[in-house]
Amino acid sequence: MTEARLSGVIAAIATAVEDDGEPDCARSTAFAKFLLNHGCDALNVLGTTGEATSFSTEQRRKLMTAYRQAGLPMERLMVGTGAAAVRDAVELTRHAAELGFAAALVLPPFYYKGIADDGLVAYLEAIVAATRHRPIPIYLYHFPALSGVPWHVGLLGRIVSTFGSRIAGLKDSSGELGFARAAAAVAPGFAVFPSNEAALLEARNGQFAGCISATVNLNADLCARAYASGDAVALEAAVKIRKLLDGKPLVAGVKALIAHIHADAAWARVMPPLTAFSAADRAGAVAGYDAVRARRVA
Repeated sequence: MTEARLSGVIAAIATAVEDDGEPDCARSTAFAKFLLNHGCDALNVLGTTGEATSFSTEQRRKLMTAYRQAGLPMERLMVGTGAAAVRDAVELTRHAAELGFAAALVLPPFYYKGIADDGLVAYLEAIVAATRHRPIPIYLYHFPALSGVPWHVGLLGRIVSTFGSRIAGLKDSSGELGFARAAAAVAPGFAVFPSNEAALLEARNGQFAGCISATVNLNADLCARAYASGDAVALEAAVKIRKLLDGKPLVAGVKALIAHIHADAAWARVMPPLTAFSAADRAGAVAGYDAVRARRVA
């Protein structure tokens, strides 16, 4: 297992889908190489944008293995391993550790709501114990709008106190920078990644470890310039691309734009229950994206 710490510009990479509903491993891994060569410091595989919860455990294992077999730098890859069933989460996290992923990103068990903190600690305890011989760093995934189960700040303190350095940090998809700042203050070295590239300049100043964003699939080169040198013009362009999808189905929109950028219609496929971006939304997003890119960002 690598001891490298993840930081910087991280794409929550989309997963290409075959027409039979299987993950398209060849397209997905080729795209991962593209992103790593065009501005991404690392990738978050099989997160929300990667439609992880729409794939079976077997399919997720298959795609995880494909990333290793494709020769990708595992020290630059975080993978989502959370699941509603603790046994599934354990299996996926073990597999991530065996393959050499840099970290596991763990959703809370998301079906039951109003879960007591003791139950969430027990869920993590099972994962930590099952991977003690290959102690892969664990990042918590905070996305209460979808999971319905928050990793609240008080609980974060208890978790870090209980499990120490095995809990390396948190991806915050709440959209609340106040929460992200409070989470980052839980313990020295607790790495927090907001989900919006607009936070990159704050990350560059040391408040956060970077960002993990769906729209970095589309604007990684611009984000890299913003993070590396504080390029405000590049960041403005990156944020404009992100805003093209405001109020739209995010995953479908990201995949529609990937299909456009790479001239590959297969990328527009999504897994049920998601549906493809509408023609009208696609036309608007494509026009907006091309307009941003047409403006030379010096």
